[in-house]
Amino acid sequence: MEEKSNSRTDVIMAGLGGMGVLMAGQILAWSALKNYKHVSWLPSYGVEKRGGLCECMVIFSDQDIASPLIDRAQTVVVFDGSQLKTFEPRVLPGGMMLVESAGLEDEQESRDYELVKIPGVEIAVSMGKRQVSNLILLGTYVSIMDTIPSELIEEELERRFGTKKTILEWNQKAFRQGLELGRNAKK
Repeated sequence: MEEKSNSRTDVIMAGLGGMGVLMAGQILAWSALKNYKHVSWLPSYGVEKRGGLCECMVIFSDQDIASPLIDRAQTVVVFDGSQLKTFEPRVLPGGMMLVESAGLEDEQESRDYELVKIPGVEIAVSMGKRQVSNLILLGTYVSIMDTIPSELIEEELERRFGTKKTILEWNQKAFRQGLELGRNAKK
């Protein structure tokens, strides 16, 4: 297992309800509990069952977390490309935004953060399971940021979905696809 970092990690995961944004954040937070002393997961969503804006703020650190609120983060993961402009102000200068490339209509060239486009939906559809695109984005985040060992995410997937073999296999496959995307993005 990799050594943990003593620094604080803040990430905002955002998109639309029904895309698995909150679940991806929960998986990240539960996995971080195995490696950090303090973890916070704070969801925010509208009253709509599906389709309304939602986000979760995840913080993990070995130091106390004074507040679970994150106004701006070093990393923002956007699960719906059409929401890039909505969440762009939440990325700190010099930070990174990982964004689902489906629905992305942004032609802006200059920005004060790194933009990584991820074809999560395209890959999930090619796998035959559109619903797992959230795990592809989570895998890409874990691979690029390297703040949590991927094995901890795999353990959390097993804990969460272990009794549902087919769902577990789809989620593991999608997560591993994301890890591969992240490795390629770092090259």
